[in-house]
Amino acid sequence: MDSDLPVDFPEAGYKWNELGKLAQKFYNDYENPDFGALCKRLDATVCHILDLIRRKSNHELYAVTWSDKWILGRMIPFNTASPYLNVKRHIHQWKKEYFN
Repeated sequence: MDSDLPVDFPEAGYKWNELGKLAQKFYNDYENPDFGALCKRLDATVCHILDLIRRKSNHELYAVTWSDKWILGRMIPFNTASPYLNVKRHIHQWKKEYFN
């Protein structure tokens, strides 16, 4: 997410209308994960993202487009917390439907 790095978004070889294929790639890539290693990787990634945010000014986060028309301050939650909140919502609905 540093401005000097090229933006490969959503992922090399995938278009926006192929997110299902991209999700399947992720499932295949992490089919047999080492849970401890994944937890360490997650912790390191969270620290990296928080450090990146701390190093950016409000202007860099919210006034400058980063990818096409999107600002970095919008892209960070869109690609970190938002997918988890979406899954949480689906799980909650599923639990209500099947366990109530």
